Amino acid sequence: MVSLTLDYVRSRLFLEDHSSPAPAGLLPAGVLAPVFLAGGDVSLLFTQRTMNLKAHQGQISFPGGVKDPEDPDLLATALRETEEEIGLKPAEVEILGTLNPVATTTGYWIKPFVAVIPYPYGFRLNRQEVNRLLIFPLKAFCVPERWSSGPYHHKGQTVQVRCWKYQGTVIWGATACMILDLLSRLGEHPLSQQCID
Repeated sequence: MVSLTLDYVRSRLFLEDHSSPAPAGLLPAGVLAPVFLAGGDVSLLFTQRTMNLKAHQGQISFPGGVKDPEDPDLLATALRETEEEIGLKPAEVEILGTLNPVATTTGYWIKPFVAVIPYPYGFRLNRQEVNRLLIFPLKAFCVPERWSSGPYHHKGQTVQVRCWKYQGTVIWGATACMILDLLSRLGEHPLSQQCID
């Protein structure tokens, strides 16, 4: 395993074009994959969605959401939604780079942006949307035994999705694909390169 420092993460990411339109029939969305130092480890921040949302209730994801007509691009979407959900101000975010967009069977086209954020931070959770925050060291995702694949059924379709399980937490689907993409760019992909959501 390479030394997963913030400087190393910075060196492996770059900002790709984030203005391209979503494929026809998919809703464009932007999410922020926040990284920071916690206890000496580069860590990732996630939100657990509340059960009263229209889609993906209770799932663990990166903060973000669907593009508004007023958003100039999906980076603006990711920053706006992150501030609305957890109170993180865009001015305090350092964008490092983009990951590959993920198209979901539920009709979204999600563009992830990896960013360094200050930590500790006075997060303010929007309790209508966010149940809690979760923090995991990046190295926790590098263990192959914590990853698996399985079928997911939605509206008559069945696809194989990636799933990460650790200490009672399950992260799967689009968010798992984004994590694997990030690990691949860091030279630490624990599985094969293919990911379907």
